[in-house]
Amino acid sequence: GALANLVQQGKVRALGLSEAKPETIRRAHKTHPIAAVQSEYSLLYRVEAEETLKTTRELGIAFVAYAPLGRGLLTGKIESAPSFAKGDTRGRHPRFLAENLAHNRSLVERIAEIAREKACTPAQLVLAWLLAQGPDVIPIPGTKHQERLDENLGALEVRLTAQEVARISAAIPPGAAAGTRYPEQQMAHVYV
Repeated sequence: GALANLVQQGKVRALGLSEAKPETIRRAHKTHPIAAVQSEYSLLYRVEAEETLKTTRELGIAFVAYAPLGRGLLTGKIESAPSFAKGDTRGRHPRFLAENLAHNRSLVERIAEIAREKACTPAQLVLAWLLAQGPDVIPIPGTKHQERLDENLGALEVRLTAQEVARISAAIPPGAAAGTRYPEQQMAHVYV
């Protein structure tokens, strides 16, 4: 299609997709090779991502994991129903609603316990867990603060055995998080 023409003209180096279902990825890849698929992927929200990974791996496509820290939840630093700054869209996310947050915090505490044993932060542990999922998984944690960037980079030093990866996976089983990834009206526009 039109995007493939842009690649042929040298205006675009590679094509990627965001929040695409496996069948969408296959259809697009037949039209022009897809280099990467970006989807939310973290210990809290991974059911769709892990389904997508089967397809990206089969087709040799990189998987870019956005919101790998669960939009901050997996850092263990969000203690109560947060009052986000004006313009911070996380305030609309169901995972932070009072009825969901207490449950999600209890899940995060399981990770914090393992992080204490590993002498790292919860953020470092969950990023190391994602990195252990395979070289085709590229986590992209976002931050506005230098100390958080330094902390996130520290995940590269966290070594996990296969048993530890399995223990972390079991600590927050797929589908355990309370609340959808986005507000209800936005859910129709993700994983399509």
